Amino acid sequence: MVIEWLRFQVPTALREKFIQLDDRIWSPFLASYPGYLSKEIWINPDEETEIAIAIRWESLEAWKSIPSERLQQVEAEFSQAMSGDYQLLEGKAYQVRKFPQTAPTS
Repeated sequence: MVIEWLRFQVPTALREKFIQLDDRIWSPFLASYPGYLSKEIWINPDEETEIAIAIRWESLEAWKSIPSERLQQVEAEFSQAMSGDYQLLEGKAYQVRKFPQTAPTS
């Protein structure tokens, strides 16, 4: 499994708009591709303008198989809907090496 990690700066007044638009535009797009597993949006309680997104993919190959032209189209749609009022601060990939153990069921 691979985690796509994105960290954004969004004006506090637009944070909810960003989250709703992400759910309406990005989530269905990503979910339409094989290998997409899930996505979480995290809000930093110490920095109100910071949003982090963790996207889980089956593999790096699955994630990178999305055509760059389609990514650019969806990014343009999202940016237009947000009026460009956000900034990508960080984008990284992490490979999951060990899955957490769960407690045995009774």
